[in-house]
Amino acid sequence: MDLHIGLEGRDEGPGGRRRDLAARIYRQLLEAILDGRLRPGERLPPTRELAQRLKVARNTVAVAYERLTAEGLLVARVGAGTFVGAAPIRRASGRTAPTGSDVRPRAIWRSVAPPVPSIRPPVYDFRVGTPDASLFPLATWRRLVAAELRVATIRSADYGDPAGHPGLREAIARYTGISRAVRARADDVLVTNGAQQALDLVGRVMIDPGDIVAMEEPGYPPARELFRSLGARVVPVPVDDQGLEVEALPPGSRLVYVTPSHQFPTGTPMPLARRAALLDWAARHDAVIVEDDYDSEFRFSDRPLEPLQSLDRTGRVIYVGTFSKTLLPMLRIGFLVAPASLQPALHAAKQLTDWHGDHVAQAALARFIDSGELPRHIRKATRIYAERHELIVTTLRDAFTDWLAPVPSAAGLHLCARLHPDIAIDITALLERTASHAVAENLSGYCAAENTHHQGLVFGYGAIPTELIEPGLEVFVNAFRDSPAPSARRAEPAPRRAP
Repeated sequence: MDLHIGLEGRDEGPGGRRRDLAARIYRQLLEAILDGRLRPGERLPPTRELAQRLKVARNTVAVAYERLTAEGLLVARVGAGTFVGAAPIRRASGRTAPTGSDVRPRAIWRSVAPPVPSIRPPVYDFRVGTPDASLFPLATWRRLVAAELRVATIRSADYGDPAGHPGLREAIARYTGISRAVRARADDVLVTNGAQQALDLVGRVMIDPGDIVAMEEPGYPPARELFRSLGARVVPVPVDDQGLEVEALPPGSRLVYVTPSHQFPTGTPMPLARRAALLDWAARHDAVIVEDDYDSEFRFSDRPLEPLQSLDRTGRVIYVGTFSKTLLPMLRIGFLVAPASLQPALHAAKQLTDWHGDHVAQAALARFIDSGELPRHIRKATRIYAERHELIVTTLRDAFTDWLAPVPSAAGLHLCARLHPDIAIDITALLERTASHAVAENLSGYCAAENTHHQGLVFGYGAIPTELIEPGLEVFVNAFRDSPAPSARRAEPAPRRAP
């Protein structure tokens, strides 16, 4: 065990020097045990080894060990060594980082909300963006990872290509070409640690402080906050029943972030004519489009429209995808496909950010795709998600008709339901009342600012078993019923209603 004992500034005088050193070693070991840094059963270094490391007499260390042993904090086992004894009364660690009261982050980081620690989900979990982990073929994944570890060599354990495992890049290019008509070779694919890192790389390469980034409203908050953290001026652009309103794009936009296959969070797809208009706008205004195709694999009806990337003829679209929604959130593997002119800069940015991702996981995913396991998993998951989607839509139309109207959608892991414009119910307060039993998302929470045109709920169905959907939705029905009667709380008609 690499145990650090600090003896700086020790007394070098002849009288009491050994006692002083032994006392200091004792105190530091005692602090480590009481703070929990040394855990019960953990083996301490032999006295000779620790004495050599500290450059003190062996007997000095032995005195400290003997004192802790006498107090029951250490246990000496003949032939085995010295170990931390049974857990004493623990105390809160006093070893905190310096306050740094005179040190401040950049102003932008004082306005970005810190991450919220994970909490135990409620019984009825309608949170957005989480796939059903029970559907993932974990045994197959273990086998593939184990196979990659068995064939690993010293050479393969070296630093890898920042662009990703060659086999995975080839598999992604082939798979997205077949399933999504993405036009790419293996060399065009850059593997990232999730879609969020892909967006971060794009921002680092494309955005100067003060540049305008156009974002859908409502839209994906982590992308909005990421671009803001890089110094961009993020401008919200309204969406209608055909997605982002191209005519509302601000002139001078450097980047346009869109989710055309399944608008996040409303779920509406962008039709072909609107896609063509967006591409034409980008060409005329010298802008780059970031196309986030985050969960379009799960499609329940209709043939998917070709992505913007496959329609692009001027090299202005960066296509971003992820396997965190398709497979598991803990599998942090995403990718981007960029025009050739941007690839060298993006590869350099990837190397500067983290050099490369997990070689073993990437190689295993390549095998997972090439063996047909990925499309097999998607077919199975799509059937189950389609059943859950239909059950929520049916329940919304039957039981929530006085309050909510579901937004038509045919893909993904969530659906949106808008509050009727003549109903005045505080959605935030309603979700607070249901939080102990059932959790869903507030539609207005996806807006850059308070927006009265976007009131409603967003229901994810990846994390909730099918049999819990109806009783879970009943919690929200009761919450709406307990709110003031709709007829008694009419709001003034909104001046503009986005579908």
